[in-house]
Amino acid sequence: QVQLVESGGGPVQAGGSLRLSCSASGPSGRTFSDYTVAWFRQAPGQDREFVAVIHWRGTESFVPDSVKGRFAISRDNAKNTVYLQMNSLEPQYTAVYYCAAGPYYSGTYSDSRQDRYMSWGQGTQVTVSS
Repeated sequence: QVQLVESGGGPVQAGGSLRLSCSASGPSGRTFSDYTVAWFRQAPGQDREFVAVIHWRGTESFVPDSVKGRFAISRDNAKNTVYLQMNSLEPQYTAVYYCAAGPYYSGTYSDSRQDRYMSWGQGTQVTVSS
């Protein structure tokens, strides 16, 4: 499995932007570029919610309608890093944001299934104030 570490969270005012990073390290024999990577978020008292996924090559990605036009996912396999660019943030986006890695990609809502991912980071807190 690959180890994931999120960074880039913090406080931000409504309407602002943040870019989260998901950096990876792992055993030799399988590299970060072999994995599909997704982002999820979990607000207090709520279920974990899928917000973006990117194919291992970085040529395809999918974001759900709930964040379409606000969130964009990208990756730099040379740096073993996946990014989540978040724009026009709203207070309801306050949550812990997690990245996760797995072997499958569909480019549909099927990628929201959490059991498709075997590696998870510890999360980074994003707090949006009004």
